[in-house]
Amino acid sequence: MIQVVLKQNKNKKMPNAYGLYYAYPVVNETYDLDKLAEHMSSHNTPFSKGAIKGMLTDAVNCIRELNLQGIAVKINDLAIFSLGIKNKMGAKSIGEWSAAKNIAGVKSRARATGNLISASLNLDATIKRVDKGVIVVDGGGTDGGGSNGGGNTPSGGSSTGDNTSGGSSTGDNTSGGTGKDDSGTSGGDSGSNGDNEHIVL
Repeated sequence: MIQVVLKQNKNKKMPNAYGLYYAYPVVNETYDLDKLAEHMSSHNTPFSKGAIKGMLTDAVNCIRELNLQGIAVKINDLAIFSLGIKNKMGAKSIGEWSAAKNIAGVKSRARATGNLISASLNLDATIKRVDKGVIVVDGGGTDGGGSNGGGNTPSGGSSTGDNTSGGSSTGDNTSGGTGKDDSGTSGGDSGSNGDNEHIVL
């Protein structure tokens, strides 16, 4: 169950979205590696919490090591991990370019794969609007919120990667667009009334 709250867009620089309400997910808790290992050990596995945490820790360290060598790491049904470049400014010519002057830094990127892409999540996700008790069983759409299947909004938005402004992405920063694997739906089509609303799209 994904809990969402509605927030009003107050950015006047986005006239098509200004004043409209969009859904934002509520994060109830964040699991670190220790809690993730404990959770995994409860799933009828022969491995102890300590053994699982050790493997996860090694995996994290190896992914970082490989990414720094220019090697992307794909974990099926999770994500493809790689590094991206933050460009500070462009160079007028190849000869004038230098890393110190033109590159601001390096960033980590993760692009969802398999069961974590939007098309797959849409089939299983259930969204509950906690401020009004509205439950939407469609994997993304909300009544009047205009959010899409991956939890991204067309104007207010959230992302599957880095922070966005007015859009969604599959890894990099974007402005005003949507990324791949998004299957947007807009709500408000159920025609039902009352505080508790069940919508199937």
